Amino acid sequence: MDEYISEIFMNGSNTIVCHNTCEDSLLASPLILDLVILAELCERITVQLESEPQSRRFNSILSILSYLLKAPLVPAGTPVVNALFKQRSCIENIMKACIGLQPGNHMLLEHKIGAPLQQGFPMTTQANLMKHATTNHSVTKTHVKTPSQ
Repeated sequence: MDEYISEIFMNGSNTIVCHNTCEDSLLASPLILDLVILAELCERITVQLESEPQSRRFNSILSILSYLLKAPLVPAGTPVVNALFKQRSCIENIMKACIGLQPGNHMLLEHKIGAPLQQGFPMTTQANLMKHATTNHSVTKTHVKTPSQ
């Protein structure tokens, strides 16, 4: 409970009392559930690069959870992305990679150059999935463990 007292005309006092019942924590419940589900899903994802015999897991600092939090936390040396749309797009592209779809880029380049890009960009295999991405590694296999594995 907060109480604000101020002086008014003729030595009077004005008192404002605020009572907060903390119901805002009820609104956070869906966010907490989404955080747990997304973190648990990221624990199951492994990525194998062409040049490596072993598959990798995500870093223990899950920077993709920053979409649901106030301040992003990233591993050392990783650029901080503090833009909501880019954070959401990252999550969507990771989910698309898990099922073998090409990442979305929202450029609509085929409409800007007047030619369809599907002729030169066959995205049917997961090897081609990251071929046109910004990294210089190509992904050979993305695997998501199911509860029975």
